Amino acid sequence: MAENETLECITEHERILQEIESTDTACVGPTLRSIYDDQPNAHKRFMEKLDARIRNHDREIEKMCNFHHQGFVDAITELLKVRADAEKLMGQVTDTNRRLQEAGREVTAQTEEVIRCRIQQRNMATTVEKLQLCIPVLEMYSKLKEQLESKRYYAALKTMEQLEKVYIPRVSHYRFCQIMAENLPRLREEIKEISMSDLKDFLESIRKHSDKVGETAMRQAQQHRTFNSAVAKQASTGHYTKPMYSLNGRTHTHNGLMIEEDSGEEEEADEEVLTAQDLVDFSPVYRCLHIYTVLGDRETFENYYRKQRKKQARLVLQPQANMHETVEGYRRYFNQIVGFFVVEDHILHATQGLVTRAFTDELWNMALSKIIAVLRTHSSYCEDPDLVLELKNLIVIFADTLQGYGFPVNRLFDLLFEVRDQYNETLLKKWALVFREIFELDNYSPIPVETEEEYKHVVSRFPFHDTEIEKQDFPKKLPMSQSVPQIYTQVKEFIYASLKFSESLHRSSTEIDDMLRKSTNLLLTRTLSSCLQNLIKKPHIGLTELVQIIINTTHLEQACRYLEEFITNITNVSPETVHTTRLYGLSTFKDARHAAEGEIYTKLNQKIDEFIQLADYEWGMAESDGRASGYLMDLINFLRSTFQVFTHLPNNNNDHASMSGKVAQTACMSACKHLSTSLMQMLLDTELKQISMGAIQQFNLDVIQCELFASSEPVPGFQGDTLQLAFIDLRQLLDLFMVWDWSTYLADYGQPTSKYLRVNPATALALLEKVYRGMKDTSKKNNIFSQFRKNDRDKQKLIETVVKQLRSLVNGMSS
Repeated sequence: MAENETLECITEHERILQEIESTDTACVGPTLRSIYDDQPNAHKRFMEKLDARIRNHDREIEKMCNFHHQGFVDAITELLKVRADAEKLMGQVTDTNRRLQEAGREVTAQTEEVIRCRIQQRNMATTVEKLQLCIPVLEMYSKLKEQLESKRYYAALKTMEQLEKVYIPRVSHYRFCQIMAENLPRLREEIKEISMSDLKDFLESIRKHSDKVGETAMRQAQQHRTFNSAVAKQASTGHYTKPMYSLNGRTHTHNGLMIEEDSGEEEEADEEVLTAQDLVDFSPVYRCLHIYTVLGDRETFENYYRKQRKKQARLVLQPQANMHETVEGYRRYFNQIVGFFVVEDHILHATQGLVTRAFTDELWNMALSKIIAVLRTHSSYCEDPDLVLELKNLIVIFADTLQGYGFPVNRLFDLLFEVRDQYNETLLKKWALVFREIFELDNYSPIPVETEEEYKHVVSRFPFHDTEIEKQDFPKKLPMSQSVPQIYTQVKEFIYASLKFSESLHRSSTEIDDMLRKSTNLLLTRTLSSCLQNLIKKPHIGLTELVQIIINTTHLEQACRYLEEFITNITNVSPETVHTTRLYGLSTFKDARHAAEGEIYTKLNQKIDEFIQLADYEWGMAESDGRASGYLMDLINFLRSTFQVFTHLPNNNNDHASMSGKVAQTACMSACKHLSTSLMQMLLDTELKQISMGAIQQFNLDVIQCELFASSEPVPGFQGDTLQLAFIDLRQLLDLFMVWDWSTYLADYGQPTSKYLRVNPATALALLEKVYRGMKDTSKKNNIFSQFRKNDRDKQKLIETVVKQLRSLVNGMSS
């Protein structure tokens, strides 16, 4: 067992030694550690083994050294011999080198000179080569500076582009080129700023020139209209030669300022047509557009330009506060707007994409809405029809001008219908003043005609035809007053004034005819009717004037058909056309005539009231005076003279004029009824407490005079005693008291055949009570004779009985 362990240990030690010999000394540590980790005291045996191995190697080294020692000695001996020869050779080499250096010193100097010259020559060639590369760069940069100084910015940008892409890359490693390259972006920004500044100056300039551009465009549009009208006339006569004209250098209407033609003024026939380019320098816009396009920032420029033009559009569309006061204010406003859109139209066609049709349409729609709102507002302030008419002409020229540039203007022509209404309103106000002045200056008496010339003059102004009057000798009188031909003439003048607005509206004859008739209807039914109504209501217009007004309205009514013929002749539209509007003058004059008739009745009644107020009855008189009261006789005389005036009313076979006879009859009947009512109210006045029979008798005399007046037929045409029936209530009431026929009244009350059918119990009771109180007062004074007192007492008892019966009748009626 021990032997086996010893053999294993020896074998292990042998392996370890071999590993140490074959392994790097840095890795010996783990191997040696394994010796100490095996068995106790193993390292001692290993050390012994190691010592034996070292001794073995020492013996081998010694053997090898002994074997090579003689050869080493021989080599050393030979080396010592060679050293002497080497020293000798060194001396020879040194001497040869010295002599060679001395001999080649001059050659070396010349060689260095040649080398230096060759280097210089090479440097010069390189310099020339590099300069040839740099000179074009410098020349281009110099050219760039010159272009910037001469403000040729577009060319400068092109030069910069060449520098960057072609020249500078060739010599980019030079510092000056780097400086140039660094300056180019700054120069571009400067060019952008300068071009933008030029654009701003252009925008400011175009604001100032828009007025002139618009004025030129509108003037040429107006000349174009005049030219077209002349061409139409020439074509209608068969003498027409096609003109040669220029339109902004193009043959269509989208980029010019209208054609030029000979307007008959002192201008030369071949005068050059002014265009937007003639009045405005557009080069800043083109230049700036090209610059921004080259710089790749076109979108920024387009957005800026459009934004600024929108702002300018809003400024242009702002009117002056007093624009409505003069036509020049409107003209300046329109000129600026036209100038603005003429410039935009030119930019639209001269540049590609700077502004688009959609952008200009958007601007125009915005402007159109603002223009319409402004014109609506300011035209409403205009009170002068001439100013409104000039405004209409300006709107038409304005619309035609912009229509020539392709802008839709239908809404402007629609606006003209509103302006037409405003124009008609101003005309109506103006003619209202004219009518009032005519009515104020009229003497309301028939027109005296002394000679044939005067008659023809009147007839030429007013369509008057009367065979009977024409047969009369001069001097003679025409039934109407001076205001009638004046009113008729002014209505025709109004039609002419209204027609002026319809010109150039591109409307058919039928539409113009309809406009004229409607405006004339407004004049007749509103303005003239109002003036007539106000005239009739004026305090100073008396019965005579009212009668003359009725005569005048009758003749004006008859003249309405001539006004219709007048309008037909102007418009050449047959009155039989389906939709032709009729004149409403007939109703106007009928209404005025009815108002005059009503005013006659009113004034007549007022005059009767004035006479009634003069009545001074002595209600306690014992006996009547035996004659009618003075105030009543004066009133009857007034009525007689008044009704004679009605004989002047026209009473011919005309359907309208034949109504005048009824006016006189109605006035007479109204006067009689009002007189009867006033007398009845006088008897029944609550402030009148007692009435004597003598006063009743006096009142009866007055009523008799009224009945005599009624029976005398103050106005012809009444049948039988129709007029006397106005006093029937008074007559029956007075007869009842005069006859004292109470038994009959009470017995026949309610019967259709009653003698006192028109006597109301309440009226009889009120008057009877007043008479009863009067009799009481009289009996107190007249108590001298007893038989009188007895009669009075009997009468009083009768009255008391009648009063009771009347009260029962009144109570029965009320229940």
